[in-house]
Amino acid sequence: MPTTSPIEAVARNQRAVVISGLILVSLLAWGFVLAGGGTGMSIRAMSTWRFPPPMDRPAMAGMWTPAYAVTMLVMWWVMMVAMMLPSAAPLILLYEQIARKSGGSGARAAWLAAGYCLGWLGFSMAATALQYGLEQLGWIHGMLMWSLNPWLSAALLAAAAVYQITPLKHACLKHCRTPFGFIMGHWRPGASGAFRMGLVHGTYCVGCCWFLMALLFVGGIMNIVWIAGLALMVLVEKVAPNGRLVSNLLGVLFLGGAIHITASAALQT
Repeated sequence: MPTTSPIEAVARNQRAVVISGLILVSLLAWGFVLAGGGTGMSIRAMSTWRFPPPMDRPAMAGMWTPAYAVTMLVMWWVMMVAMMLPSAAPLILLYEQIARKSGGSGARAAWLAAGYCLGWLGFSMAATALQYGLEQLGWIHGMLMWSLNPWLSAALLAAAAVYQITPLKHACLKHCRTPFGFIMGHWRPGASGAFRMGLVHGTYCVGCCWFLMALLFVGGIMNIVWIAGLALMVLVEKVAPNGRLVSNLLGVLFLGGAIHITASAALQT
């Protein structure tokens, strides 16, 4: 009886390879975040359950050398991968199944995932630049990385609340919630096609979730409470039975947070 080598067995079970790869990349990304995201600080020191986080800390800007800017960019990008890649798993696994059954290689799903992650690089670059600007203004703490300005926090929450009900938000969310429709509407053959599909889908996800991710400036860029909470919100929006309702309810929640911060700041003035 012919024997099957381990390599052959793995090659025949491409779905298991794709699932294992998604789990491994997600775990590595979350491990990087939990280790401090390259900041050299403990994530516990940058995390708090308080809402809003303490704003009575003296303003402090980071030492923005080119190396530090790259560190912040890597921190943002890997954090986006940790938060967003699990929510893209249904699309990636469906693509693998369709590609394999159509006679292609399901392993091309890795190119789809790579394109998806690259789609979040542009957002990470913009977020890094915004972080630099807000630190220079003294509106966020350079080490704790959360907002020190109640009006900034309230404005971001209110803007996120409004964005949750805009047509653009729901158009992008529709693509994220219907992986089969996205694949049928954007199918491209080959590895380069898979990469392009991933990049397009990643762009839609940025359009759907960029304001949610901007709320990290409110609660703390490296605040694990906010990171985990926002990641859960994204996942529920994409997979819950009524994603549009969930999105609208989140908008109400954000508006309530904006009102709370505004009222608290007004009472203290």
